[in-house]
Amino acid sequence: MPRASGPLAEALADRVVLLDGGLSNQLADQGCDLTGGLWSGRVLAERPDQVEAAHSAYARAGAEVLITASYQVGYEAFAAHGHDRARTTALLHRSVALAARAAGAAGHEVWVAASVGPYGAVLADGSEYRGRYGLSVRELSAFHRPRIEALLAAGADVLALETVPDAEEAEALLGVLAGTGAAAWLSYTVAGPRTRAGQPLSEAFALAAEAPEVIAVGVNCCDPADVLPALEAAASVTSKPLVAYPNDGSVWEAATATWHAPPAPAPWPLEAWHRAGARLIGGCCRIGPAGIADLAAGMSRGGTGHWRQRG
Repeated sequence: MPRASGPLAEALADRVVLLDGGLSNQLADQGCDLTGGLWSGRVLAERPDQVEAAHSAYARAGAEVLITASYQVGYEAFAAHGHDRARTTALLHRSVALAARAAGAAGHEVWVAASVGPYGAVLADGSEYRGRYGLSVRELSAFHRPRIEALLAAGADVLALETVPDAEEAEALLGVLAGTGAAAWLSYTVAGPRTRAGQPLSEAFALAAEAPEVIAVGVNCCDPADVLPALEAAASVTSKPLVAYPNDGSVWEAATATWHAPPAPAPWPLEAWHRAGARLIGGCCRIGPAGIADLAAGMSRGGTGHWRQRG
């Protein structure tokens, strides 16, 4: 079966759709070198076969949405590593093509979501977990616009405006999308009841409540314990479907480029997330194909109970 034949928004009206897991951890498990500021973007440029293999691993696990390797790809960051604008645009297009190829070979319906990571991601200093970059909404819009235009031109089914730490950056992203007719989801990375930059979640989610381009709002790359309160905050200001794909509860330390894992894997109360409105569920950093396969199995049984990552 080829890529999904209908819009993702239509599927969300009827059921929960399973996202993939963390791309970077799967690339690392495949033996890829993610050192340096380009992170997974380096693998996209140097080993596209490995990116496609990672997508295929998630598709085999049952993922119905594959998120592209474009999270870390920014024109300025890649220019500093010798890539001109044409080459960077080609890499953004490649990220969609690789996911689309894996989707087409999956044997079940799979959508391709083009990752639009936050400005902080291309700084490679952990800024995506802080926000407050010192840039205006206008400057952030200028940064994101060419990336979004390139990814839309590549034919992705939906944009994943993901790991957004700051409501001001969300405002910039939504402004770029306005009037394009594109479909996107918006997911913040959060700490307790606030964005990483400190804004109340109800205010942050309200920005997208009336945006026709946004098909879902929610959270990603956060502690699983923060998901349910965030979904409830989103549901208080919008009736849009919700999205949840946390990490395993680990904390990223930018200075040493290492994750600090929790003492024990946190349970994921899937039923409660679903009751709150979650219709896109998956994993982010440190959630691999085995975890997605477990989620797929649970969802095929009706998504009952809690899920806990293996190991």
